[in-house]
Amino acid sequence: MTSEQLAWKIRRHGIEMTHLSGGSHIGAILSVADIVAMLYTEVMNFDSKNPKLESRDRFILSKGHAGASIYAALAENGFFSVDELKTHYQNGSRLSGHVSHHLPGVDFSTGSLGHGLSAGTGMAYAAKKDGKTHKVYVVLGDGECDEGSVWEAALFANHFRLSNLIAIVDHNHMQSMDFQENTLEIEDFGSKWKAFGWNVIETDGNNHDELRIAFQKADEYSKDEAHKPTVIIANTIKGYGVSFMQNDILWHYRFPHDGWEYDCAVNELHKIKPEGVEDIYTPNGIENPSLPTSQDDIGNDHTFSYTWNTDYPEKMRRVEAPSGSGEREHKL
Repeated sequence: MTSEQLAWKIRRHGIEMTHLSGGSHIGAILSVADIVAMLYTEVMNFDSKNPKLESRDRFILSKGHAGASIYAALAENGFFSVDELKTHYQNGSRLSGHVSHHLPGVDFSTGSLGHGLSAGTGMAYAAKKDGKTHKVYVVLGDGECDEGSVWEAALFANHFRLSNLIAIVDHNHMQSMDFQENTLEIEDFGSKWKAFGWNVIETDGNNHDELRIAFQKADEYSKDEAHKPTVIIANTIKGYGVSFMQNDILWHYRFPHDGWEYDCAVNELHKIKPEGVEDIYTPNGIENPSLPTSQDDIGNDHTFSYTWNTDYPEKMRRVEAPSGSGEREHKL
């Protein structure tokens, strides 16, 4: 299976899983799909028949809310049945909304943002101490890099020269309820990592050719005498692959509902389906799909900075208390 084929399957499974479960975070699943696909087809050493293989590379999806992407990649690589993906988010399912280590192929449960790099740094440090040669890969979200624990781990990794540690940031420029720069400014992002002593590679995270080159460079850096950890800043588009989900923060939380949302998402993916790939859910796409109307919420700006139209600052005024009272009063 090529990386492009797996990326498409991750996106298609992601639409189906969130649709069936009513689960969130399809935007993040779509943005990280190409990164995950490249890791599971061309980069990492693993054995689905022996998930605990000692020499395997370790992998942590620190942005655990995009867990459906990992579940899809694991299922397509034979760690468990593809049919089990339909149980995503269901009561009693192993496929919890955030990544669970109860599944074969998952090294660390995630979802509490900021923890993954710390855990991966510990794994890389232990491997170095034990003379092991495997690598540790950690995929983070860019919004997650607001967490102080990320930068503590970054300092530690450089100090102990953990060249066997490779972090990949899914830099889709959106987080929580807005664009990242409106939430907490992070640029110049690459310079920050360099200042913490890391090798920095910046690339297009939705372009497989550029990702391939980036991972090849990261592999070369891991053998370098400087012994630095490496970060790949993968610039992506949130919701990539489905036009009405792209760069719309609504799809951080919303799932594709019955009707035009599901139908249009499936048919848009079918337009970019690679050769040799089968859609097990809707083999020919959706015939006679429902389409959005002028009454539907599509193409609107749902960011916090646009929708939070408060006049609070204009109403706030300071009222001086009478002389000698020693009190000031704020009124709205």
